Amino acid sequence: MPETLENVRKFAADVAQCMKCGFCSYYCPVYREEKDEKALARGKNQLIRFLLKGEQELTEGFYGAIDNCLLCKTCVQYCPAKTRIDHAVIAARGDYAAERGLPLSKSLVFRHVLSRRWLFGWALRVASWFQFLLPRGEGKFRHLPQFLTALGAGRAVPEIAPKFLRDSLPERNPAVGERRYRVGLFSGCATEYMFPEVGRRIVDILTGLGCEVVFSRAQACCGAPVFFSGDLETGRNLARQNLEAFEGCDYIVTGCATCGSGLADYPVYLSESPEEKARFEAFAARVRDFNAFVIDVLAAEPGRFQLEPRFRGKTVTWHDPCHLTRHQGVAAQPRKILNALEGLRFVEMPDADRCCGLGGSYSITHHDTSKKIADHKVAGFEASGADAVVTACPGCIIQLRDALSRHGNGAEVVHIGELFRVKRSALDGPGDGPAPTADP
Repeated sequence: MPETLENVRKFAADVAQCMKCGFCSYYCPVYREEKDEKALARGKNQLIRFLLKGEQELTEGFYGAIDNCLLCKTCVQYCPAKTRIDHAVIAARGDYAAERGLPLSKSLVFRHVLSRRWLFGWALRVASWFQFLLPRGEGKFRHLPQFLTALGAGRAVPEIAPKFLRDSLPERNPAVGERRYRVGLFSGCATEYMFPEVGRRIVDILTGLGCEVVFSRAQACCGAPVFFSGDLETGRNLARQNLEAFEGCDYIVTGCATCGSGLADYPVYLSESPEEKARFEAFAARVRDFNAFVIDVLAAEPGRFQLEPRFRGKTVTWHDPCHLTRHQGVAAQPRKILNALEGLRFVEMPDADRCCGLGGSYSITHHDTSKKIADHKVAGFEASGADAVVTACPGCIIQLRDALSRHGNGAEVVHIGELFRVKRSALDGPGDGPAPTADP
């Protein structure tokens, strides 16, 4: 076993667990489109076995195979042996990055932009000055012109917000009534810079349910796009920064499924010592998805929820983000919220937990396959007969909005936090309530 494979060796037991049965071939969203053994969990696992035996080197071809994965964990969900191929894939990417380096584009973004929050915000602010050049699509989305083929020409992308979340949300947000918990809001990059209204609405709901919400300006990117790609060193630095940013909070709540799973994975991939692993584990134990926190921790009574007037009379369906349902085990909680909203009709779509195909940068590096996977979600949505699709991941919102746009479907894709408020008094009727917070 080569001594250089520091990360893969940690998960050698996971690699050995695969029975080579190929049951994953029926479920893997990438394999179902490409029919290539290297796209399958079994194929990737076999390559990593060869690597551990010294029969495979860390070549570009090897990285291409393990990079062709959404990390959706569908294979893990249905694997008879419950093989954690996601562990092995991320570890193998880490060993490749340590020895060969990541592609220049990823290296520059991860190490010099995402790791510097001020620089990331500045770069997006400069980019926002030129977004008027992109053709406008549905809502706050625009379409990339044809010459940007490397980023997926024609795809719908969200506008950069005129005011970032940190420009419109105080760092301290007091609880309404008696304080129950001191909660840190982890916004995530998409909510911070593209969907700040979602962050403000989540804070409004949490404070209405008795939480003091701290929006730390010291927080960084969750690191998931970074260490999932193999840059464990930069991911580790981001993790340490976030631990310091949320010190003293009872819980860390996020409205981004990917951020939630990324924060919870710190002790799995990033710790360099037993002491640091213990710190990461203590941090991960306080991380909660917004839906799970409202239902499981706050145990909010359904009667406290009040539907936003613009959704009254509409039928909605729910898309399960992979990083919410399979990575965090959160599926029943958002459905409980949706079913509790008086005036809203909730229906299930076929294959609600089927991956949408985003996978972070996967939708850029494997754009054609990503689009084909998303087409199945459009078919499921249209079969549901719903007016809008609701989810809890900004990345999924971007992917679904783009897919619907390509199919000429102008249906809304909204974050669940945008659907409701918390009744502040017994006088609030089903259609009344506090005046909405103005979006700057």
